Amino acid sequence: MGKRDDLIAQYADDLKNKCGMEPDMDLLTKVTIGCGPAIYDADASTVASSQPGELETVKNNFLIKKLGLADGPELDAAIAKVVDTYGKSERNKYRAVVYYMLTKHFGKESVYG
Repeated sequence: MGKRDDLIAQYADDLKNKCGMEPDMDLLTKVTIGCGPAIYDADASTVASSQPGELETVKNNFLIKKLGLADGPELDAAIAKVVDTYGKSERNKYRAVVYYMLTKHFGKESVYG
């Protein structure tokens, strides 16, 4: 198994044990690949949910640009819900896991079709 496979296994474990979800491994793999080289960078691979600027980045670069959603309060609400599900006290919120949960939340799996 390569480094990416190890990371995907880690993300699946987080989804199961920290978020209480059974991951769709095909979608999780596609979301992880979609994150590009960021998954290998310690800083870029996680979402700093306590920093408003980081949450804006998730909203603008992922929800609006990648998933094609219109800006509105429901985007911020969804991000807050995902952060809550992951656990506010969880220090390492992996970007691929957050993106996966947001993709599922908005039913945008077709983006990764």
